[in-house]
Amino acid sequence: MSNPKTASAEETKKLLDEGYVYVDVRSEAEFAAGHPTGALNVPVSSRGVPNPEFVPVLERAFGKDGKIVLGCQSGPRSHRGAEALVQAGFTDVFEMPCGFSGGRDEFGRPLPGWVASGLPVETGVPAGQGYADVKQRSK
Repeated sequence: MSNPKTASAEETKKLLDEGYVYVDVRSEAEFAAGHPTGALNVPVSSRGVPNPEFVPVLERAFGKDGKIVLGCQSGPRSHRGAEALVQAGFTDVFEMPCGFSGGRDEFGRPLPGWVASGLPVETGVPAGQGYADVKQRSK
């Protein structure tokens, strides 16, 4: 199995400009509090319990060839989500290890997140972007 590809916040912004979709894998409450502009919300877990719908919802919404970037708060959840998608046969998945608020690399050095990079943020749950809306999508 190959590892998910990674992208910094700036690289993620470029991928989004090229047509990738940002999927925020944090909880619905975290998503509503602030997320990258245009992001969709599909929680990878709830209170530490894996979301059994995570892979099926994304497969229905985008297909296994969908261009997807996953992000969370600081990296671990998006990494788990990206690994699950790669294991399920998704072919074009990136994860943003720096997360929304910033993370750390494998050596413990800080990685600036989406917010610290000055990239566009929105709050609330815009129409079509919440988890309930994404569950209704089909490729």
